[in-house]
Amino acid sequence: MEDGYYIGRRWEDLDTDILVKIFQSFDILELTSGIAHVCSAWRMACCDPLLWKTLDLSMMKSNFIKIPLEPYVYVDGRSDKILTRLLKISMSLSRGNITTLIFHFNLFVSDEQLTYTAERCPQLRRLVLPAWNRIKKTGICKAIRAWKDLESLTMPGIANPPYLMEEISKNCKNFRELKIMGPCDKFFASTLATYLPTLKVLSLRCSMLYKEALIIVLDSLPHLEVLNISHCLLIEVLPPPGPKKVRTKIDEGLMRWYRYEEGLWKADEM
Repeated sequence: MEDGYYIGRRWEDLDTDILVKIFQSFDILELTSGIAHVCSAWRMACCDPLLWKTLDLSMMKSNFIKIPLEPYVYVDGRSDKILTRLLKISMSLSRGNITTLIFHFNLFVSDEQLTYTAERCPQLRRLVLPAWNRIKKTGICKAIRAWKDLESLTMPGIANPPYLMEEISKNCKNFRELKIMGPCDKFFASTLATYLPTLKVLSLRCSMLYKEALIIVLDSLPHLEVLNISHCLLIEVLPPPGPKKVRTKIDEGLMRWYRYEEGLWKADEM
């Protein structure tokens, strides 16, 4: 100290490890807000693999309205632009190091946004998908083909599961964990038995589960180690003219999986 002046270290002279430690406390919106442009040292820290193991977009929701025709939602153009910009910055900074990708259920991703991300996340192992509304068969199949190392998938219910399960079976040889929040009927269970017989973890939490589907799962997935059916609505279809029987010990007989969505949608069952 001379003449009352203190000459300290500049921010850009901080050790990279310290900068990375600081940046680890930032969420994705803060991390992509422009701090990488402060100086070369900060950009180097922003690209550290420790910051990009997980890209968590669960705090982002699309600004949308429901419409009566496909895709049954209209997403505001500004909302789309914000997501596209965030994805581009994240892909640039992450340099292919993302292994976990989490979307909010109501973040209505388009085919273009999904495939753009897939091509730049070749090491992805865990994926939490949003609602299907704007994702078409061609888009999700192209994305799955890029994710050779995919091990875990969380997704909403799907009307035609064979094409997706077949794509996973062909391309993701280490796939072992599936979590679905949607109806599980005989068709879906049979599809799992056909294409994913080596599945180790299956979560049907907060779903409508048919008894005959449950029997197929238990009989046809010999490698299954974890089966989560908590908060499920168990339905038994009796031979005609018998009615359906609904059995549940939770939620007063009503299926309300949306109650659990915020805390459990992106939760890792393991």
